[in-house]
Amino acid sequence: MKNQVSLIGRVGQDPEIKILDNGTKLAKFSLATNDYYVTRDGEKVEQTQWHNIIAWGKTAEVVEQYVGKGRLIGIEGKLEYRNFDGNDGKKVYITEIRANELLLLDRK
Repeated sequence: MKNQVSLIGRVGQDPEIKILDNGTKLAKFSLATNDYYVTRDGEKVEQTQWHNIIAWGKTAEVVEQYVGKGRLIGIEGKLEYRNFDGNDGKKVYITEIRANELLLLDRK
């Protein structure tokens, strides 16, 4: 079995870049993908899905240098889940795509 995700979409905001204590870079940003369908009445409806993307190390360095809000990119990676206890004591669940490959699909 394989955990693999491929997405093409537009970056929602400029990436957040963090440098961890050990010097490793982490990039976080959102990616919007669009899907279309036609209703019974022939009306075309667009649905936008937002995905949380994370990238580590050299991939994060590429994100930092080339990726910005509105940029059309392709991502290949894997789906990851994590959870933690929030400040109010309730469980917080997060779904992210850990990017391993990044394709720049428009001109800067």
